[in-house]
Amino acid sequence: MNAPAVVEMKVGLRHEESQIVSARQLVPNVAPEWAGFDGMPPVFATAMMVGFIEQTCIRALAPCLAEGQATVGTHVDVSHVAATPEGMRVTACVELIEVDHRALLFKVSCHDERGLIGEGLHRRAVIDVARFLQKLAQ
Repeated sequence: MNAPAVVEMKVGLRHEESQIVSARQLVPNVAPEWAGFDGMPPVFATAMMVGFIEQTCIRALAPCLAEGQATVGTHVDVSHVAATPEGMRVTACVELIEVDHRALLFKVSCHDERGLIGEGLHRRAVIDVARFLQKLAQ
């Protein structure tokens, strides 16, 4: 059986994902061991929004990667400008705006049913997973 063809990673690649904000993604539930989040308003956590944006980038790039490759986040510069309650749909939109060998730059945004909740830039790097794990173990 032949491996699926790898799609070329090009500037202009776009992808979006949507989800419903769950209780697990609210600020007070981010990490029980971090007591500073206790008592905070129950809204979509910035950390979860950033993770959702990263997931959207990962899925955008999946058809472009060869077997044994993955991408890792290397920089996040994203504003979080509006609160989103549990149960509301959020959509992350990503666009690849720069490719420099293994370094990738995305323009990203996230909207809920009322409008923009976050936007900015996100950098990722293409890695060889085996080599990455080998270096990590050293």
